Amino acid sequence: MREVNVKRPRLKAAVFLGGGRITSALVAGLRLAGYDKPMVVHDRNRHKLRQLQREYGATGEPNLRRAVEQACLLIVAVRPDSVGELLRATGKIDRPLTAVSLAAGVPLSKLRMRLGPPVRWARAMPSSVCRSGRGLTAVTFARGFPYSAQREVKDLFATVGPVLELPETKFDAFTVTYSASHGYHALAALAAAAEKLGLDRKGALTAAAHALADGILAWREGNTRLDRLLREAATPGGIAATVMSSMNEVGYQRMIERGLRAGIARARKNAK
Repeated sequence: MREVNVKRPRLKAAVFLGGGRITSALVAGLRLAGYDKPMVVHDRNRHKLRQLQREYGATGEPNLRRAVEQACLLIVAVRPDSVGELLRATGKIDRPLTAVSLAAGVPLSKLRMRLGPPVRWARAMPSSVCRSGRGLTAVTFARGFPYSAQREVKDLFATVGPVLELPETKFDAFTVTYSASHGYHALAALAAAAEKLGLDRKGALTAAAHALADGILAWREGNTRLDRLLREAATPGGIAATVMSSMNEVGYQRMIERGLRAGIARARKNAK
């Protein structure tokens, strides 16, 4: 019997539009977790595509339309000020498709204006820590978003860490609060201060990392209230209590709030 050559359809993939830092972190975390479904990355920078293909087996596709044609899940992972241009270049899509925007501050109402009504939109805020499988992702969905498609989105991000569903009105506050940059910034600042007191670099980083990471991990994995742990760690009149009191006097809490409010303002600017 003569064998007939049948043209098989392309495998439908998770397609990332943008090959930058968050795409790299997500692809790395997914592969680390054993995610074996096809992943396609579109970017104009061919060096980024080659690197993602070499390190994680993601297929690089420099042609935007060909990348989108392969998508069962489309992930928009470009800077907020590039979203409009990218979606205009993508053009209208005439088939049902789930699209997820990772662009901070860009609302669902603005995203729905692009690509055509068959595209159902979600937003997600994944952490760069997803590279290690310890990420945290917030998700929100447009009204009428099918439950099966919600499950698909949540399952993807749950592969690299916990997923938290939030109303879109709370997304900006989450975005400015959850970033791993807070921990890295605090670690760098605390270690630098310790070095000025005479600790060498390694000792300063070791002490600062314990203060931040191990203490928070003990709270996270235990069942002791945070206020009780604070009292336990800082005896009244002791060194730790003196340090915290001095930091509060110079506006520690106010500086954090000021930083978060600046981030909210940036997110609102992205929405325009």
